Amino acid sequence: MVELIECGAVTNLRKSLHRSKSITTFAYGTKRVYDYLNDNVGVEFHSVSYVNDPAVIAQNDFFMSVNSCIEVDLWGQVASESIGTRHFSGTGGQTDFVRGAILSKGGRSFIGMPSTAKGGEVSRINPTLKRGAIVSTSKNDVDCIVTEYGVAQLRGCTARQRAANLIAVAHPKFREQLAFEASKINLV
Repeated sequence: MVELIECGAVTNLRKSLHRSKSITTFAYGTKRVYDYLNDNVGVEFHSVSYVNDPAVIAQNDFFMSVNSCIEVDLWGQVASESIGTRHFSGTGGQTDFVRGAILSKGGRSFIGMPSTAKGGEVSRINPTLKRGAIVSTSKNDVDCIVTEYGVAQLRGCTARQRAANLIAVAHPKFREQLAFEASKINLV
């Protein structure tokens, strides 16, 4: 963030709450990052319960949340913590920021991922999540899923529209199989 702030890409001038301030709950980085943060009136530290509160987040109009995930199913359920029962990470603030963006006037939430894993051999968009996968973000909260093939709008869509939109941003070599699998679970 330091580089983005210093080059003017991040100004915080459009924020409705904490205008001109970068808000965080913790920082981790190099000596340069710590030197930047030291006595910087443009950065405020607050508790996690405040920073990650969807009601606080939503006070910033046009709030955009950007998160990542490991896998998404054709219903729109997002797994960001595990592949099946193999745990990789915590949720962090993903659910809070997704919900805050949805509540924000004009807000949007984007969850991005590469369309494949294992060198292109495995699709990260699947008919269902792997058995035992942790659902990090409910299908009811997901706004958009982004891959290198585009943006799948899910919010406000029927289950069948969601599946079609997700198949459209899957890697092309998996689309036909995903459509076939979607038909088996009544999503086509």
